Amino acid sequence: MRAYARLGKLDVYDYYPAVAVALSALVLPGGRLASEALTASALFLCGSVFVIVAMVALDDVTGYRDGSDITNYGPDDPLRNKRRKPLVSGALTVRQALVFARVTAVMGALLWAGAALTAPHRPTWTLVLLAVLFVVSLQYSYGLKISYHGFQEAFICGLGVGMVMATYGLAAGHFSGFVLVQGVLFGLGPLMFGVYSNTNDIPGDRAVGRPTVAALTTPRGNAVFVGALSAAEFLLGLAASATGLAPWWFAPLMLPVTALRTRQYLLGFRTGDIMRARRIGFRAHRLGFVLLIAANLLAGAEAAA
Repeated sequence: MRAYARLGKLDVYDYYPAVAVALSALVLPGGRLASEALTASALFLCGSVFVIVAMVALDDVTGYRDGSDITNYGPDDPLRNKRRKPLVSGALTVRQALVFARVTAVMGALLWAGAALTAPHRPTWTLVLLAVLFVVSLQYSYGLKISYHGFQEAFICGLGVGMVMATYGLAAGHFSGFVLVQGVLFGLGPLMFGVYSNTNDIPGDRAVGRPTVAALTTPRGNAVFVGALSAAEFLLGLAASATGLAPWWFAPLMLPVTALRTRQYLLGFRTGDIMRARRIGFRAHRLGFVLLIAANLLAGAEAAA
């Protein structure tokens, strides 16, 4: 069971708070959510766990087969824990991993279908989004291998955006620009520790032709790319506040995340401690989604006043 939990990366929960971010935008000013919205959101959350577990299990199968995981988690890289890759450590076989991925994918599909059926609203764009999220997630590094064709970074961010918007669409039944801004900021969180992982994994990714930005460009080019992403996160919140899409206080509220991003960047690309910088990325993301929830509650309280 421990091996399957590691295969599914159950200790990395950073996509799942997307549901809380979306629902926090609906709690106030009414102070409560319809039972149908809560049921649908719970089913969507459970389904998301199964879909993401299937996705990362298939990613491990591909990484094991092409040799990139053996390179990135081998004895030459003491910063990576081989036990997190049960196929590399020998705890599971490829066949076991594939069966696990297929079963969890089916469970995820059933739970997401249940979420759509029980939701108080079913706007067409939300149903299309759910279908796209499911198909694309399973093709991330298996089947079509989206991440092997230059779309890895876009997918990592887009999955977070999609989860926030799908939850909100099922519960609210309409589109919100402010929630979309929050969805993009939420999706940037996993991306901003993913690009540091990619920086560490350049040799393995280049060896198998996985075209991450880090593997395709020079060290300087990669540093510029990561720095631009860090700046874009702050500028998005600033633009939302400046245009009235978000409250004026939204950008200042998110400044603690910007401070952590600055520290993360300097540690990774000035000091050269990429894996420690990656760990700061987890902290920044987790602080970020707490602040997004706080922003929604504050905005709702203002609307109720």
